[in-house]
Amino acid sequence: MFLILLIALLLFGAKRIPEIARSLGKGIREFKKATREVESEIREPEEKPETAQKRELKG
Repeated sequence: MFLILLIALLLFGAKRIPEIARSLGKGIREFKKATREVESEIREPEEKPETAQKRELKG
C-alpha cells in the first residue's frame, strides 16, 4: 500500500493527489448510485399494463 502511494506521489506530485482522490471518490459514488438504481428497478415489480389502462379509464 505504501509503495503504491509513493509511486502515485512521484507520478502526479503532491498537489494533484487530493484532486485525483476527490475525482476517484466522486466516480465511485456515482457508480454505487447507478448500481443501487438498477437493483431497485429489478427488485420492484413493474406496473402491469392492465392496471395502467384501468387507471387511465377511471381518470
